[in-house]
Amino acid sequence: MGNKIALIDDDQNILTSVSMILEEEGYEVFTYTDGLSGLEGVLKEQVSLVVLDIKMPRMDGMETLQELRKKSNVPVIFLTSKEDEIDELCGLRMGADDYIRKPFSPNLLIARIKTLIRRTDPVLTKGADGEEEDVIIKRGALEMNKTRHLCLWKNQPVDLTITEFLMLYALVEKTGMVKTRDQLIDSAYGSNVYIDDRTVDSHIKRLRKKFKDIDKDFACIETLYGVGYRYREG
Repeated sequence: MGNKIALIDDDQNILTSVSMILEEEGYEVFTYTDGLSGLEGVLKEQVSLVVLDIKMPRMDGMETLQELRKKSNVPVIFLTSKEDEIDELCGLRMGADDYIRKPFSPNLLIARIKTLIRRTDPVLTKGADGEEEDVIIKRGALEMNKTRHLCLWKNQPVDLTITEFLMLYALVEKTGMVKTRDQLIDSAYGSNVYIDDRTVDSHIKRLRKKFKDIDKDFACIETLYGVGYRYREG
C-alpha cells in the first residue's frame, strides 16, 4: 500500500510526465482523467496518496475531495493554478493536506509526496520485553495514539487527516506552550519545506470544527495572535 499513488488530472501531459517520474522512484501509479473515475479508483486500489487537480470534468477536485473524505483520510495534494487562491483555502478546509500551484517542478511534487508518505509510517517504541508498544499521549479528555493514528475526545473517535493529527500532536506534546506556525509546519511537513502560514490556519480551523462537532464547548486550541497556537488542557 505504501507505494501506490493516484494521479487525477484531465491534463494528459501532466499524467504522463509525473507518472514516469514516480515510477522511476519505485511507486505504482494509477492515473484518472476525471474526478468520478478517480474517486472510484482511489477507494478500490487503497492508494497511500492522491494528487488531485481542482478543475476537471464530470466531478471537479472539490467534489471529489468532499466525497473522498467521507470514506478515507488518505493524504491529498491539490494541484491549482496561480489564480486559484480561494480554491486552495477551500481545499485545505475540506481536508486536503497540501497544495502545489501549476506550473510546478516535478521534483517539488516528488518531494512533497515523499514527505506525506513518510509521515504515515507508524512510530513504534520497544517495551522491556522487546515487544513493540503504542505511542500514546493523554491530556484530560483527549487521547492520541501516534502509532495507530487514533484520536479520542471524551472516548469518542475524532477522524483526522495525517496533517491534522501531527499538528495537534505537536501542540498536545507540550501542553500550554506556544507553537509558532513555522514550528507546526516542521512538525507536520518536516523542515526545509515551504508551506504558507494560511495553510496552518486552515488546518487548525478544521481541527477545531471536528472537535466542536463532538463537543460544542471544545476550546482547548487557543490562538495567540501574531505568535501561534497552544493547547490548553480542558
